[in-house]
Amino acid sequence: MNEDEIRTLLEGLAAGAVQPAAALQRLKSGPFREGNLGFAQVDHHRRLRQGLGEVIFGESKTLEQIRAIAAEAGGGGAPVLITRLQPEKVAGLIAAFPAGRANAPARTFILNAPPISAAGTDLPHVAIVTAGTSDLFVAEEAAEVCIAMGVPCERYYDIGVAGIHRLLQRADKLQAATALVVVAGMEGALPSVVAGLLGRPVFAVPTSVGYGASFGGVSALLSMLNSCAPGVSVVNIDNGFSAAFAACQVVRAVRAAGANSR
Repeated sequence: MNEDEIRTLLEGLAAGAVQPAAALQRLKSGPFREGNLGFAQVDHHRRLRQGLGEVIFGESKTLEQIRAIAAEAGGGGAPVLITRLQPEKVAGLIAAFPAGRANAPARTFILNAPPISAAGTDLPHVAIVTAGTSDLFVAEEAAEVCIAMGVPCERYYDIGVAGIHRLLQRADKLQAATALVVVAGMEGALPSVVAGLLGRPVFAVPTSVGYGASFGGVSALLSMLNSCAPGVSVVNIDNGFSAAFAACQVVRAVRAAGANSR
């Protein structure tokens, strides 16, 4: 259950349209039910707290464990995001959940994926920006987080500082975003440039893309941490998930503020 469903239930209870026993049963079978699988304790309440249910990190789990956790977490129709999947696990999940959403470059799978929210520069949304095409695997993971959370996103790929005119040509559209996820490898300069140009929250993601002295993304990470542009928040190397989640929380807060002001 999400906030809207619980609000509807409570309004029905207050109006006398729902009996207390029925409301209690629905809550027990919703966010407050236990999900003990023995090898995993599924947090059904997290979607209510944070806007997205427990995300499954698939890299070090078996396919059987992932399927069981996904079935438990998504039993009520809630979206379930699974990240860092090897190709054979993606194939196994497609076989188990044919209606699910797979993204091979992102290495993700979404069970009960919501409809993709229409994006538009006049709506609260996340802009996902990459320095190069080689950073797409991280950017696409970020995009799948937005989809799972029902937050519109716009993609702006391959507009790094080596051809800075490509970034400047899109400055107006980027300024219209509520928050930005900026992904870069090599020297990791793009988030600093974006934050210096735009007045929006920037969540920077260093990637492991680059030659030897990039040290698997450590150089980009240190560059972003040492940015002189204010307002740059940095996540771990290749962690598109965390950056997108933070950006989506900004959008959710803006939406909530707008709803409360009406």
